[in-house]
Amino acid sequence: MDLATFLVQCLNAVQYGLLLFLVASGLTLIFGIMGVINLAHGSFYMIGAYLAFVLAPYFGDWFVTKLAVGVLLAAVFGYLLEWAFFSFLYQRDHLQQVLMTYALILVFEEARSLLVGNDVHGVQAPAWLAGGFELGGLMSYPWYRVFASAACVVVALALYWVVNRTRLGMMIRAGASNRDMARGLGLDIKLLYRIVFAGGVALAALAGMIAAPLSSVYPGMGGSVLIICFVVVVIGGIGSITGALIASLLVGFVDTFGKVFFAEYSGVGVYLLMAVILVWRPEGLMKRAY
Repeated sequence: MDLATFLVQCLNAVQYGLLLFLVASGLTLIFGIMGVINLAHGSFYMIGAYLAFVLAPYFGDWFVTKLAVGVLLAAVFGYLLEWAFFSFLYQRDHLQQVLMTYALILVFEEARSLLVGNDVHGVQAPAWLAGGFELGGLMSYPWYRVFASAACVVVALALYWVVNRTRLGMMIRAGASNRDMARGLGLDIKLLYRIVFAGGVALAALAGMIAAPLSSVYPGMGGSVLIICFVVVVIGGIGSITGALIASLLVGFVDTFGKVFFAEYSGVGVYLLMAVILVWRPEGLMKRAY
């Protein structure tokens, strides 16, 4: 492997890992703070991808505006979904959580089929991100992938700032640490959970919207993302944003270079990584919640 190819694969690994972080960060917030096993989280990624497809004719090359509108719609949808369904799950056992969230997957898939159909769709990257830059003279790297990585970094920094430097983040950490004490001090836990859930849905939908021009938009695309996101959450430590970021990048590199060097066994690499880390640190890479 020459240097240019190695750099391209490194950039691909970072881009995939950062995109995976957007989905996994929402899942680890919902799972770690609210204590809900949400099997429907991958469906929010799918919803974001289909939002990118549906909104594309209305926004054209106003891609950033389309992302903002899609994130807002996803956040509102997540807020209403928590109020209508998830707010009844906090005191239920995990089996009931799994059954209801799996039922939501079926509902979302059927709704997608009725509204958009079962065809595979493509989403064009905006014209101002067309083309790429040269690496090593013979290879080029798409500007859209650079934009995707940069957008994920910006969102990751914003998420870190919100959780660790704002009043809302302080309330989130308090609710995660001891919800009964926080409630006793006057914190509205129900409202807080709805905000957290809406944020998690928005992050997953944003990842789907960014990923749509990189790959096709197709039925059931949230299933494979959900599995790998649970792997990331387990590796990073349940409830840890920092752990989710580190784990996402590790998974990105293992998956990308596994496909390069061990194509036939590339699917095993990520799960082997998870097994090794759990043997070494059963609680995941990061113990603290944030």
